Amino acid sequence: MRPTATLAAVLAAVLAASAAALPAADAHGRGIDVAPPISFGDMNVTVSTRLDPSDMTAGDVDSANMAVRFFDADENRTLEQVTYRVEVWRSGELLARNAFFDDDGLLDVEVKPVLDCAEPDLWRCSTYGGSEHPSAPGALYAQGGGRPSITGPIFDKGGLYNIRVDIEGATSPKTLLSERLSYDTFVSVAQEQAFSLQTAEAAVPLVIKTYYDDVENVRYDPADDSVSFDMPFDWSPDYIEHVAMVHEELQFPAEFAPYAGMQFSGYVDGVEVDRRVLLLDPYSIEGTNVAHFLVGGAELRRINQVLGPDHEDRKEMSFRIVPRPEAAVNSVEFFLVDARTFEQKPAAVSVAWDGALAAGDPIPFEMTFFGEGRSLLKDVRYAYYLIDPDGGGVIAEAGTDAGDPGGIGLLSVEGIDYQTVTLPEAGAYRLDVRVLGTGIDYDPAHAGIGSAMIEIGPAPPQPAAGATVPGWVRTSTGYWVDGAVSDSEFVDAIQYLINEGVVVVPPPSGDPAAPAAGGAAVPQWLKATAGHWVAGDTSDSEFVSALQFLVGSGIMTAGGGR
Repeated sequence: MRPTATLAAVLAAVLAASAAALPAADAHGRGIDVAPPISFGDMNVTVSTRLDPSDMTAGDVDSANMAVRFFDADENRTLEQVTYRVEVWRSGELLARNAFFDDDGLLDVEVKPVLDCAEPDLWRCSTYGGSEHPSAPGALYAQGGGRPSITGPIFDKGGLYNIRVDIEGATSPKTLLSERLSYDTFVSVAQEQAFSLQTAEAAVPLVIKTYYDDVENVRYDPADDSVSFDMPFDWSPDYIEHVAMVHEELQFPAEFAPYAGMQFSGYVDGVEVDRRVLLLDPYSIEGTNVAHFLVGGAELRRINQVLGPDHEDRKEMSFRIVPRPEAAVNSVEFFLVDARTFEQKPAAVSVAWDGALAAGDPIPFEMTFFGEGRSLLKDVRYAYYLIDPDGGGVIAEAGTDAGDPGGIGLLSVEGIDYQTVTLPEAGAYRLDVRVLGTGIDYDPAHAGIGSAMIEIGPAPPQPAAGATVPGWVRTSTGYWVDGAVSDSEFVDAIQYLINEGVVVVPPPSGDPAAPAAGGAAVPQWLKATAGHWVAGDTSDSEFVSALQFLVGSGIMTAGGGR
């Protein structure tokens, strides 16, 4: 559990940078955003917007806090005595506009949603509370530690909200800027829509929590248990440049078998998305499996490139999720400790991967970050490092995510993430994971480091062309996979294949391997591979190739008998 000097060296620059880094813009699927900085004198200054609660669902709250901060992006230092002009927009409609003043530069505005505004211009329904600051005419502030307020048709519906902020004065209420500094930030409010999937057995309830726009045309296909739906979306490149992420959340009952597993493929407009885009969360809502589509800006641009220029004129986004056969999952879990004091932190990391994948394969490692009470940590910034069986470093990843240049480390928005790694050789690797902080301000409450060992099997030899395996061997192998027979009994049965020449033994390199001692265990990864063969997911040739490992490792012999 103690961090190594090697890992400390790899991350030293990252940790030093994170102390004064520009807080990273959160995804447009949550309630936090940071605008690109603007040069102002000898500083680069920017604005952040944060909602509290950050994961807000329309109709669930009657009061929310909107925090706006003006700060030096290079030093992460808040500027004081700021006059703000704040506008709130949704779908091209102005909802509110007013000036505010804040003495310490951290503006908190209470927002009270109002339903069913009857005015054709929605901003006319908005009213404002607070006192006018004597030195900043027209700008509202709150006396006695309170907050100015906006009451209007804001956050009453789900969708993407544009919070436009002009800085009219700073460092003094009487100091007006010669030119306003203007910023656009984007925050999302969720909206839940209820649907019903008609299966052969029953109607299954489905809730889609959309952070972007209303969804429609929800379909269930019993042929592959896929679920599809559509949503209005502007695919023009100019618009996509302003979209950090599209977030859609599907909530399935835990007892709905096709969505009780962990393996899925996801598609947007028919293009299969990256593994990090589609996450399954069985932890956050009791009795419910939640599937998240987190389609980032880089992935949106890639989809446009794949589908060509005509796709840029499309005004709709189509989603599709398809369950995949469950893989044989290996997993480890470990606590984090403080990197300096080594005291345990209130955080743990679970790492899971497909046990049938081997050296040379791209292996997606699922990393899940837990806080107190095994609740998922959100907006986790982390880095990881892999050390090979000989003690040398293989892979270190402590940089920024594509499309998020302001942030330090990798970002896990929902507390679950995938990192795909190709390891060059079989063996036991050590994985070090360091959480740098959580949230827009790198909250250090859960920051720490932890380690675990992961076992990776060897790449099987090339498949034996035309190999066939008698049916009784498949039956016997199934008993072994289910635990009904021992490793020794399985090896004895498989020896038949060697004697009959079904398994072609590769020529030995160097001295022939000596037979393994009696009772030698068969690697766990081979049992996973055998399970896929028994289920009909792999060919006889692939199964035979995997068995050649038993001969090459000395667990079985090439000449009949162990």
